[in-house]
Amino acid sequence: MRRATALDGPRADTATAGPASWLPFHRPSIGAEEIAEVVDTLRSGWVTTGPKTQRFEREFAARLGVPDALAVSSGTAALHLALRVLGVEAGDDVILPAYTFTATAEAVTYLGARPVLADVDPVTCNLRGEDVERARTARTRAVIPVHIAGLPCDMDPILDVARSRRLAVIEDAAHALPARDRGRWVGTLSDATAFSFYATKNITTGEGGMLVVRDRRAAERARMLALHGISRDAWKRYTAAGHWRYEILASGYKYNLPDLAASLGLAQLRKLARFHARRRRLAARYDRGLAQLDAIATPPHAPRDGTHAWHLYMIRLRTAALRIDRDGFIEELRARNVGTSVHFIPLHLHPYYQQEWGYRPGQFPGAEAAWSQVVSLPLYPAMSDDDVDDVLTAVADVVRRHRR
Repeated sequence: MRRATALDGPRADTATAGPASWLPFHRPSIGAEEIAEVVDTLRSGWVTTGPKTQRFEREFAARLGVPDALAVSSGTAALHLALRVLGVEAGDDVILPAYTFTATAEAVTYLGARPVLADVDPVTCNLRGEDVERARTARTRAVIPVHIAGLPCDMDPILDVARSRRLAVIEDAAHALPARDRGRWVGTLSDATAFSFYATKNITTGEGGMLVVRDRRAAERARMLALHGISRDAWKRYTAAGHWRYEILASGYKYNLPDLAASLGLAQLRKLARFHARRRRLAARYDRGLAQLDAIATPPHAPRDGTHAWHLYMIRLRTAALRIDRDGFIEELRARNVGTSVHFIPLHLHPYYQQEWGYRPGQFPGAEAAWSQVVSLPLYPAMSDDDVDDVLTAVADVVRRHRR
């Protein structure tokens, strides 16, 4: 148990269980290797997009077994580029789950297209093939499945619907490195896949993302659009191999990832297998510790032929067994020095999506049933077994005190 300090979070006088000091929901795993890569970049004299970013792209592509990958400034940027190069235009409809972060939908609106929300499986929180079919309109051009918490969607039914209707499929894999569906890497299943390297993700570049596009020409166009629509390899114009003259081929964006960020990514990518193994062990420890609490449902696991990335450990409260709701449960854990989060508030419950797109509460019951009960517990490679045990003790104490 850790000793509390003045910098720790709040601790209620009545709290008798949990960490002795504040345990955050997430802490990035940054070590000597990341620091060394960043220092090497600083000493090289090249800090923006350059050789380190190229290395990061090559090594990431090799990890997935795909021909190419494009490093960009965020997972949102990757989604935006994917939608554009796959032909989504103003007036098109794009289907995506109501149960996701706003970035998934806002990338659709960047192109003047309409985000068409669909309900999800209330247990997995993932989009299903039948959800896509129900949400489809005459103007549907693309579908964006989101692999919530790192549990891969059952992609084959979604792909079957999309192929029969000639729809592009773009996976939002912000949570899903390194997940597999039926033994296949997420990132190799659909027309395009967007990964995120935000600070809380399974590997981080601080801010950043990666785009994988199946079609070679579309991938080349995405690379050109990611840096102002300038002709290929324009970044080399300040090197001995480059030239000052360049061509603007299209109206593009400032979405390139700098070498400083890619330096972090290179070191983190080398640790991905180790990070994932640790996340799996911590998730298993949570599973064992929560098994005896009938007021808590543990997260669904991937099927035997799949792999869960364990980006999040999302428990489900059986609120009928408790005298407090989900929000009260979070506050009780906070009083016991445990940081948590909720993933996610469904999009149709936010003012913007109601006012701009006409969505309303009650429209997606699967999404609402899930979000009203979920709590994401701390899960990151730097957690110790004792940290998990402290969280389990706190959860058990809250359940005991508030059991009906």
